[in-house]
Amino acid sequence: MAETPCDHAHHAGHDPHAPHQGCSHDHDHAHDHDDHAGHHHGHHHGYGHGHVHEPASYGVAFLIGVTLNVAYIVAETVWGLLAHSLSLLSDAGHNLSDVLGLGAAWLAHSLAKRAPTARFTYGLKRSTILSALSNAVLLLLVTGGIVWEAITRLIHPGEVAGRVVMLVALGGIVVNGATALLFMKGGKDDLNLRGAFLHMAADAVMSLAVVITGLIIMLTGWTILDPIVSLVVCISIIFGTWSLLRASLDMALDGVPERIDLEQVATSLRALPGVEDLHHLHVWSLSTTDTALTVHLVSAAPAGGQDALLREASTMLSKRFRIGHATFQIEAPGSAYPCGTAPCGTSPGGSGISC
Repeated sequence: MAETPCDHAHHAGHDPHAPHQGCSHDHDHAHDHDDHAGHHHGHHHGYGHGHVHEPASYGVAFLIGVTLNVAYIVAETVWGLLAHSLSLLSDAGHNLSDVLGLGAAWLAHSLAKRAPTARFTYGLKRSTILSALSNAVLLLLVTGGIVWEAITRLIHPGEVAGRVVMLVALGGIVVNGATALLFMKGGKDDLNLRGAFLHMAADAVMSLAVVITGLIIMLTGWTILDPIVSLVVCISIIFGTWSLLRASLDMALDGVPERIDLEQVATSLRALPGVEDLHHLHVWSLSTTDTALTVHLVSAAPAGGQDALLREASTMLSKRFRIGHATFQIEAPGSAYPCGTAPCGTSPGGSGISC
């Protein structure tokens, strides 16, 4: 994807009070003001948003996925009515949840591309986190319904639908499998797309289980296999979805992204020339693809050296940790800390990396 003018930090010759002109980041500025303790020290906000490249648009993929699944729902409903199959009609209702999940992910994917406003200064990127979380919850609820139905059939065995159900399930493998493949690559780096992928992949596996189980039942008459296989597949889906739920919930609660080691970030920042120490280090997700950081750096470097330090810190965080939104505050050694006379939120190891 081509880089935009906002993809690199501009540190030199920038008027800190000039309008952003549509670019809400990638700049550093310094100014002196009274801190909470009545002292003066330079506050440098290095918006080193050397943007990690945004993922390509998946609008077409979502359109194809939703269209395929709506067509499949219509086919299932028609065949279910013609064959008097409650299983097919129930599955059509289940596949409706797929369309709702895809729709939510598509909406969030589109909202995340909107420009920041005076009210939503980071834009609507966080909607992707909410979408991933809702997709995980929805998938677990639907799977729970299937588990309940499977347990009911174990207690009260019933007739298993025949060849028509198998043929429709084959169609489900194609539709759900093809839709899952559309999001497989993007799901590696984007939790929102990963949610869409897992939802569709889970249904493809379920359809495959229906086909295999139906064939075995037709050959052997062992109808008890139907609920047993359903339970096994459901348990595997729950295990696969749990990581999505946990990761999206962590993001919603501003937790440090799983891929980032906070101690490594602190160590890398301390290793920069001119940095004597740091405190009040925070890292959190702005969206399923964007990560933000704020930190107070203790440095005795002169003003000119501070600009070079901020450029180097921004570049390092972007390249090594894919942190694209970094805000720095420079403090002279011995300065009073805004949160008190010493760094607050000191970690057990004594590094003082949070506040």
